[in-house]
Amino acid sequence: MSDDAPAPDQIDGARHPRDTDPLIGQGAAEAAFLDAFNSGKLHHAWLLTGPRGIGKATLAWRIARFLLATPESDGGMFDAPAPQTLDISPDHPVARRIASGGEGGLRSVTRTINPDTKRMRKQIVVDDIRALNGFFQMSAADGGRRVVIIDDADEMNINAANALLKMLEEPPERATLLLISHQPSSLLPTIRSRCRTLRLSPLAPDQMSDVLRASEAEITGNPQALAELSGGSVGGALRLSLTGGLATYAEIVALMDTLPRLDRARALKLSEIAAQRGAEARLALFFDLIDLLLARLARTGATGRPPATEAAPNEAQILSRLSPSPHQGRIWADTQQEISARARHGLAVNLDPAALVLDTLFKLAQHAPR
Repeated sequence: MSDDAPAPDQIDGARHPRDTDPLIGQGAAEAAFLDAFNSGKLHHAWLLTGPRGIGKATLAWRIARFLLATPESDGGMFDAPAPQTLDISPDHPVARRIASGGEGGLRSVTRTINPDTKRMRKQIVVDDIRALNGFFQMSAADGGRRVVIIDDADEMNINAANALLKMLEEPPERATLLLISHQPSSLLPTIRSRCRTLRLSPLAPDQMSDVLRASEAEITGNPQALAELSGGSVGGALRLSLTGGLATYAEIVALMDTLPRLDRARALKLSEIAAQRGAEARLALFFDLIDLLLARLARTGATGRPPATEAAPNEAQILSRLSPSPHQGRIWADTQQEISARARHGLAVNLDPAALVLDTLFKLAQHAPR
């Protein structure tokens, strides 16, 4: 991995969650954490959940800054008033150290590079978790608070999960662990049971616009279409914008307009793009967009009308033609599950990307109404 490649917990082209502040649209989650802090009964482990890209990592870094910069109450008459916000000035010494990566009371656990292959691992491994033992042991002498961010906990393999479970069962003194999870059902039930959950919600369209403007990323494409396809996920909208996702979705929708007689030339061109060297991210994006399209087709059939906001030219007309009834909507819903399973299997066993894309497009043609 090159030195300028994004970290595993960062969207390419966007700011790292550590540098993204303030957090918009998650006031309820912030208030719940503050209530726990001000009660003097702060839980040692927190599970931050919700759809991908809605601010969980940003909240975790805000909590870390807050915990390391805010003195604990001793119950005396000269205590400072209870804090009403997680905001910490960027000029605060803790904020400066975190921004520079030099805060000794904080550790961030993500996927790491395999020293043998020199490639980024696909999982968080047990050594990544066990390294925290040294962090807690070295830091115990000064008596300060310690914070660990695991982004994301869904990526732990079973050995890493078991090592973390042992820490949760015997939590280090004055330590707070922040686990970020997009799919908490994939975690060990015993891990979930030892964490307090903070659920974050998808953002409203006006909040999405505010966050995208604050992201300082180079946003391209129709903001309404980005919001529609991302489902209230800022991370999803950024990925779509920065990877040309809207243009790819428009091409897929246009290709669907040729069904049931699939335009083979256009299908072949799309598959060749996915097969280009180094196009792993583009291939994953393609299947994410297919999944979104099938969900919109299924919803169109079930409700009798297409989504109110078009995410591609002529999308409403195309969705209505291809999913004119609840029966056809159910067919598309079943197709979504089938294609999703086939795609996961194909990606796992490294099937030829072009063949995988073509097979998917032919499968869509088979289920289109005649």
